[in-house]
Amino acid sequence: MAITMTENQLAGTGRPHVQVLVDRCAGCQECVIRCPVGALDMEAERWVAVADDELCVGCRQCVRTCPFSAIEVTGPALAGSRATTAVVHPTPLLANVDEVRHGLSSWEEALSEAQRCLACPDPTCVRGCPAHNDIPGFITAIAEGDLTRAHDVLRRTSVLPDVCSRVCNQSAQCEGACTWSLAGETPVAIGQLERFVTDSCAVPPPARATAVDLSVGVVGAGPGGIGAAWALVEAGASVTVYERDPVPAGLLGWGIPDFTLPEAVASRPWRQLQDAGVDLRCGVEIDAAGLEGLLAEHDAVVVATGASVPVRLPIPGADLEGVTDATTFLKTARAAFERDGGVPAWREAMGLGTGDAAGAGGSEDGGSAGDAGRVPHVLVLGAGNTAMDVARTARRLGLGATCVDWLDERFSLARPDELAEAREEGVAVRFARTVTRVEGGDGHRVRRALLAKTRQERADRPPTVLNGEPAETLGVDLVVMAMGYRPDAAVASALPGTPVRREAHGVPDRQWTASGVLANPASAFAFHNPVGRLALGREVGLHAASLPVRDRLWVVGDALVGPATVVEAMAQGRRAADAILSGRPSRPGHRVPGRVRRALVCYASEGGNTAAAARTVGEELTDKGLSVRVLPIERVGPAELAAADLLVVGTWVKGLVVAKVGPAPAMRTWLDGLPRLGGLPVGLFCTYAVDPRSTLAQMAGALEGRGAQVVATSALRQGGTAVAAIAFARRALAGIRELEAAGAGVR
Repeated sequence: MAITMTENQLAGTGRPHVQVLVDRCAGCQECVIRCPVGALDMEAERWVAVADDELCVGCRQCVRTCPFSAIEVTGPALAGSRATTAVVHPTPLLANVDEVRHGLSSWEEALSEAQRCLACPDPTCVRGCPAHNDIPGFITAIAEGDLTRAHDVLRRTSVLPDVCSRVCNQSAQCEGACTWSLAGETPVAIGQLERFVTDSCAVPPPARATAVDLSVGVVGAGPGGIGAAWALVEAGASVTVYERDPVPAGLLGWGIPDFTLPEAVASRPWRQLQDAGVDLRCGVEIDAAGLEGLLAEHDAVVVATGASVPVRLPIPGADLEGVTDATTFLKTARAAFERDGGVPAWREAMGLGTGDAAGAGGSEDGGSAGDAGRVPHVLVLGAGNTAMDVARTARRLGLGATCVDWLDERFSLARPDELAEAREEGVAVRFARTVTRVEGGDGHRVRRALLAKTRQERADRPPTVLNGEPAETLGVDLVVMAMGYRPDAAVASALPGTPVRREAHGVPDRQWTASGVLANPASAFAFHNPVGRLALGREVGLHAASLPVRDRLWVVGDALVGPATVVEAMAQGRRAADAILSGRPSRPGHRVPGRVRRALVCYASEGGNTAAAARTVGEELTDKGLSVRVLPIERVGPAELAAADLLVVGTWVKGLVVAKVGPAPAMRTWLDGLPRLGGLPVGLFCTYAVDPRSTLAQMAGALEGRGAQVVATSALRQGGTAVAAIAFARRALAGIRELEAAGAGVR
């Protein structure tokens, strides 16, 4: 049964219409709670949802959140018109690195766009943002004309709003997860509103707190290092940042051209961090062995080294002169733009001549760059963000540019907006092509590239190279491999458990499913990216950033999860800093006066015996001066694990005398899903009615495989006294003291 309107009635309203299928409605009120405009209520007599079409705006949030598919919405979505901003390509391009993407031009535009936000009670845009910015909060502040408050809202979760508003792929993150986007409409221009705040009112510097006795070393001055250093220095910690490059900012400084991210914006965080007291040491490279020295010098260390090793395609001719990588190309090009006469000098140094280049040519016969009337040509391998930056930079150096990518354009990682901008500037972007070899002319300089066609039928299957077809020859003077980056293997070897795969497993948390962000297929505005699944996967990285990979050593950004975005790295840096500030680790011989150890006692219990033993253990640890939480395992996640100096795990024993004996099924599942525990001391106990046999050994193996240190174990007979549980708690506490006596720091 449904509450319906006739087609004629609908046509006359010009408004959306809500149908409640009352025979399906269970009265759970999910729709009522999450409706952003108050268009839904409960009918008291039948306790089913009822809708007011006069209030409904057609956002379909109720459809996505109803667990019983009891709501249908027809008619238009009243999303309003999105503000448009200009992309201005300078003419001529040669040596012009002015920013091409412009922001909102007036308060009138900003207010109009802010009013499109529905301020959803359970905002899916916040889940889509890797930093979990309070997007409705800062947009509401804009709507009320209060930019200072907008900054206050943003700084709770982000220290790079001016950077992220320019470089984030909002379509696959916050804007793709906007309720309007999930409804198939045009989302609120969140990125433009964030930029309007920072363009109109400077980003405030760190608010330095009273100094605390905590020393932290941060390796890497990119977005992850910025996020960690900012949160730490604001809390009063002593922060030393080690950066191997001569200037800070990492990828923000050398890897993103000024026409996308102006230098003044990229360098702003480090000017403010140094003014706040951060000790920045550039030109200092920390290798795997150097991490040990930092751990001896500091109470905690955060590794934020990024993915600095360019990916190179192993093809014949890759060692020819004129074949380079994106890092080298972008760094040298930036230096050329920064000095007078630098562009001609750069081209001459690269063997490309110094003449003008108005077109984007490139002869098929591979003629010399010095041939009259011929424009030197760059072949860029890849079509992602880095490749677009390289190709568009090449155009500003007076060169022709072609990008090739072996993926089908339908399944590529390229952003359509960046593709359009690159093509507007004369870059030829060719998909379903791959380079099979590069060849030189006289001497050892590259002259030609051989391209093969590829075919890709599905996004989850790699392309097939069509070797049977004739190869295409392209005359080139420079080949740049711009297929992305990977972490340094030598450093990664000292970071156990990395990289972490950003893939969520099992049934999503109820809060995620109830929000509706997972319920809709990828929208056209989001370029068909599954924004909900991507956001849920990023949570895995955020949780991992809060846990050390070993004693007192945290990892964030590309070093933790592989190539990531600027905002992810920054958010992970802040998450690691929060864990350090909460736990207050200390290096050997540097005990923090008054520090209270934190214990987490968790259990799987069926008949109540294990729960009772867990409470007894918790009470004993509390009596010994620890801060203790006692929780069932279903309530223990990464956040709870990160806030513990001692983990105690208890289970009942599953099995019969003649059958396999081991931990309870729920405990097995929980152990299998644990993240890396980074040296966390663990005490294990089980309660049994039959011989527990290898139960404790199974649990110890699982936890040690996650990097934990088992300091005490005990098998407690069901129905026995509490004496054994108390003795076990004392052994667990003694185990921590033994670790300290052996020279280990305290996490």
